[in-house]
Order: sequence, then C-alpha cells, then structure tokens
Amino acid sequence: MSTLESFSLTGPDGKRIRGDRAVGKDRQILFITGFLSKRWGNKSKALAQWCKEKGWGFCCYDVRGFGESEGTFTDYTLSDWIADARLVLNMLRDGPPITIVGNSLGGWIAWMMAQEYSTVEKLILIAPAFDGMGVRAREISADRRKRWHDTGWMPWDDDPVHKDWLLSWKWVEESEAYWLRRFDEVRRVKTTILHGLQDQAIHPRMSWQFVDELLVRDSEYPIELTLKMGDHRLSSPEHLELFQRLVQRRS
Repeated sequence: MSTLESFSLTGPDGKRIRGDRAVGKDRQILFITGFLSKRWGNKSKALAQWCKEKGWGFCCYDVRGFGESEGTFTDYTLSDWIADARLVLNMLRDGPPITIVGNSLGGWIAWMMAQEYSTVEKLILIAPAFDGMGVRAREISADRRKRWHDTGWMPWDDDPVHKDWLLSWKWVEESEAYWLRRFDEVRRVKTTILHGLQDQAIHPRMSWQFVDELLVRDSEYPIELTLKMGDHRLSSPEHLELFQRLVQRRS
C-alpha cells in the first residue's frame, strides 16, 4: 500500500468532501463512519495499518457537514450522505475490488452502496443502524416525536455529545422511505454483520431481523451474523482481532 494521501471531492452543492486514500493491490477497503463520527478513530486506524501490512488499498472520508468536510451539519440528511458515498465509490471504482466496512449508520449506507456498485464484492457491517432515524422516531415518547415533527428539529438526544447536533424531521422521512425499498433490488454480496449483544444504542435484534427477512427472500444469500458479548463500539483488542479475522476470511 502506498502512503496515505488526502483527497477532496466536490458535492452537488459545491461543498468539498475530504478524506484520505492509499492505493494498493488486490483489494481496497472503504471505511464508512457511523453517525457523528469522524473518519479517523480506533477502527479506521487499525484498518489502515492492517491494509498497509497487506499491501491493500484503504480509504476513509468525512461526510459533508461534519469533520473536516465542508458544509453545515443541519443542511444535510441521509440522502446527502448517500450521495457522498457514491462520489467516493466512483473515485475508487477503477481500482481493485472493494470491501466496504460500515459502522453504525455507515453500515446501512454500505449495504445500499453494495446493491448499486458491482465493484463492491464484500461487506463487513458493524452494528448497522438499519432505518436509524425511523427507529429513533419510534422509540422516543409520543410527545417528543410530535414536537420533532411539528417543529421540524430535534437533537439526537440530550447528552452533552449530541444535544447541539439538531436533526430535521426530513431525516425520519428519508430513512423510512429508503427502508421500505431495502429489498426491492438485491444483489448478492458476501456480507458479515458483527453486532455486540450488549449494544444499547443499536439493539442487535435489528441485525438478526434484517438477516431473517433477507433470507426469507433469498435463502442462498451469502450473509452471516456474528453476535459477540460487548457493546456497539466493538473496540476492545479482542473485538478488533475478531474483526480482522472476518475481513481476512472474506479475502
């Protein structure tokens, strides 16, 4: 793998998506971050180092409105972040086959991208937040949901990390619309879902229900679900070792 180099891509609104990429051979791994997560964290750093040792390509990026990318957070919704993923995949499509590693909301975006891009051969989804905002709207109290709908805005939750990040109700509408179309056109992609059994943010039932429903539609779909003790972060040394084994096994 060559040295990591920064890149920028221009979104439909003229704002730049910033990321890092290293060109490699045989395979390239694209890491798609979770909600309110910057591109460089424990998982992406471990993946980048591992790809360097393997000689594989690696890429990660920040969505518009967050991290080092341009734009204001409140101007963007799920469809915009899907558009960002498409731009990055278009950049990578002439290289080696792609494995997407998607974390949380990035796991759901990774699933959708794999259905569109034939260059995506494998998926590793870490606690994927399928229909993340739709689930959130259904889990909160009826009063809070009504306020969100009527005012058009709500923070993800009230803790200090999230309370200043306002989400428009459009997030819910888009999330539910994409979710309704989740199995309209299914392309077989080797997929592993890794989910922590003690995950309080994204309940593991979302993953096993997704797998069950997919296999009802296509009993031969190449998907497996790995449930492990722990939470959604899956960032302990043991979890990272398991994660690397799963990627390696899918080579």
